[in-house]
Order: sequence, then structure tokens, then C-alpha cells
Amino acid sequence: GKIANRNSDSIVLATKGFQKTIRLSKRGQFKDAFEIPTEGLFQLFDGSETTLLFLKNGYNLKLTMDAKKFDESIKYEGNGSNENNYLAQKALTDEVFEKDLDLLFLEDEVTFKSVLDKKKTTDLAQLQRAAVDASLSQMLTSMIQQESMMLSQVYAQKKVVQKMNGLVSPSFNYENHKGGKTKLEDFKGKYVYIDVWATWCGPCRAEIPFLKKVEEKFHGKEIVFVSISVDTQKDHEKWKKFVNDKQLGGVQLFADNNWNSDFIKAFGINSIPRFILIGPDGKVISADAHRPSSKALDSTLGEFFNM
Repeated sequence: GKIANRNSDSIVLATKGFQKTIRLSKRGQFKDAFEIPTEGLFQLFDGSETTLLFLKNGYNLKLTMDAKKFDESIKYEGNGSNENNYLAQKALTDEVFEKDLDLLFLEDEVTFKSVLDKKKTTDLAQLQRAAVDASLSQMLTSMIQQESMMLSQVYAQKKVVQKMNGLVSPSFNYENHKGGKTKLEDFKGKYVYIDVWATWCGPCRAEIPFLKKVEEKFHGKEIVFVSISVDTQKDHEKWKKFVNDKQLGGVQLFADNNWNSDFIKAFGINSIPRFILIGPDGKVISADAHRPSSKALDSTLGEFFNM
């Protein structure tokens, strides 16, 4: 294959119990042949982003891609191309759906269930029309059904969490990356946007560039951006180094007992990233706020400052 505007000098193919690194030429070209232990789904990592592949012994694939566009540019030719072009297209449609999830979670239960059922039905119909390998079809059918069940569970959890909205927020008093400790009451009179994250969390790291842009836009306004790491104590130094290396802004805090920290448990946080918005009066505006990558967050904060 050939990768334009490559992010690395190699690509990595990986699945459970297997990993293969393939070197790229200066022009982004590569060619390799290898045996895999079993057919199935693999992650292709180009040093910056990932895409999903279905591989089985006997396939002969040619990949072309522009790493600057990534998902939008992926194209396969050869034996196995039907399965993998389908996966590439599914990644695009899933990405569009995920961007609207924040707003979908705000809908009433009937509307939410209707949209979710429609997506599941559409996904299953598209999979059937794609006429992919039988083993891949079986895997994806299970994944589509599991996704629907998982999102239903997340919706139910969010509705429980929303009951905290309007109440005085639980407090915290955590180690500050710059030294000493910082508690919620230190920000009284200001809006507080909290990011609960960890260094090992891929989706958390993906939000960092967007969070930096939001911080920049609202710099000088009566709002403070607080990031609380739920890394374990053994990764304390890793957290400190990560904050420095990535030049993270805002107020960087380290929770005192990772997932078991009182503040984390009070908000029922069992998955990350999680964002919380607290008002100047210390009351919770949103116990499950929009992500920095969501345009809805920009609109919400803009209303507070007439922007």
C-alpha cells in the first residue's frame, strides 16, 4: 500500500496475542506478507490514528490512504477489499452518529429509543447488503446489538445522574500539579468546568486539543477549567510528566483515591472522560456536561458570557 502525508515511519497491525510492525518508505509505501494466527478484526495504527481491519490468511490487500484525511480517504483493492471497504465506510457513519450523541442523550426516552432502534436496524440492513465474509458478518451483528444495549444503559445512567443538576455540588480537595492542594470552594463566584480523565484513556486524550481551544476562547472570563486525573498512585509520576509534556492548561488535579475518590463516587462516574459544569453559586448546572469536542458546549458557555 501507500500512505500519503504519513504520521510515522511505520504502521502497526494488532489484535489480541498478535502484533506486526511494517516499515514505510520515505514515500509512505510498504509491502509485506505474513501469516496471522486466526482470522478476525485487527487495529491498524499509523502513529496517530487507528482504523479497523478484517484479515484472514489468503487475503491480498492493497491500501491507499491520506493520513491527513484518514478515515475519509481509506480505500482497499484486491481479495478482502469488500470487507474492509465496508468497515472503512462504517467508521465514517459511526463517527457522524457519535458526534450527535451528546444531544441525543438529552432527548426523552421514547425519542432516544426510536433513534437507537433505527440506527440498529439500518446498520444490520447495510451489513446484510454488503455481503461480507460470514465470520465478519457474525462478529459485526453481535457488535451492533451490543452497542445498542450499551447505549441504552448509558442513557439510563445519565438520567439518574441528571438528578444532581441544581443541587450543591460535592466538594474535593486534591493535589495540584503546580503544588499544594486545591478545593472546589477556591473557585466560588466562577463557573467551573471539570474534566475527569486519566493518562491511559484514549478518548480522554482525544478531547485535549478541543479543551485547549475552549480554554483559549474563554480566557479572561469568569470560568475555570479543572482536570481531575483518576490515575492510580503508581502512575502519579506518569501523570506529572504527561501534564508537562502535553503542556496541559487549566488547573490540573490528581484525585486522592482514583475511582474510589469521594467526589468521583458522588457523581457516579464509572467511565471516562466525564465532564461536569458547576455554577458560580456552587450548584451543579450539568452533572454530565457536553464534551469540549461538542459544538453544544461552545454554545452553552457562550450564553453565560453573551458571546
